[in-house]
Amino acid sequence: MLEKLTLVLGGAASGKSVWAENAVIQSGYDKIYLATSQAWDAEMKAKIEKHILQRGDGWQTVEAPLDLTPALAAVKKKQVVLLDCATMWLTNHLLADHDVQTETKRLLKAIRNCKGRVVVVSNEVGMSVVPENALARRFREEQGTLNQILAAEADTVVAVMAGLPLALKGSLT
Repeated sequence: MLEKLTLVLGGAASGKSVWAENAVIQSGYDKIYLATSQAWDAEMKAKIEKHILQRGDGWQTVEAPLDLTPALAAVKKKQVVLLDCATMWLTNHLLADHDVQTETKRLLKAIRNCKGRVVVVSNEVGMSVVPENALARRFREEQGTLNQILAAEADTVVAVMAGLPLALKGSLT
């Protein structure tokens, strides 16, 4: 059974989204997919289409690349929202030159006020080399900070590697 907030972390193509989708499906609640990606090119469009097919039917999809508050406020008690993913949400704010700390506070408030359950997917980017440019280094630092803030707030934190989940906080069952 999903708790109020579950954070699912992993590297690129680690299986984190598939694991999160299955957890949401198994919850038995009505499913909402909160999409933060923007399809700027053919590769990203193909990736989004792949995710849609992978999820299957029965999902309400809400596209919200920046402002997640209205979507989270609309969630009802017997619903669960899958926010996929916090990394794209952060990237969107960085590229728009928004105040990331302010936006993170708004996100946490929206999650706390959400009547349903929330599953957040986010990339773990701290196990790689130091990036060579200032924007990439800033992104890595901001992503690490966001993950730590979400993990502190979460009831359950799951790391997924090679498709296998590991409970970092809480329980997988």
